[in-house]
Amino acid sequence: MRAKTTISEIDAQIETLRARRKSLLVKAGERFARVAQKAGLAELDIPDSELDAIFAEIVARFRERVQQSAGPTA
Repeated sequence: MRAKTTISEIDAQIETLRARRKSLLVKAGERFARVAQKAGLAELDIPDSELDAIFAEIVARFRERVQQSAGPTA
């Protein structure tokens, strides 16, 4: 039988998860930056609020596709 997990073990797990989260966010940011650069977005002077709206539309479109491909759930 396993002994109870200690607070220090939980703290270590939290720090490990935080580091993984940070790494995943950095990788995702780099990925989107490469795509934006490749598409020429970096050369355009588009306000952040407009970019936010455009990306929200893209997200909605892809989420809709995912939901359609998943089909109805019973």
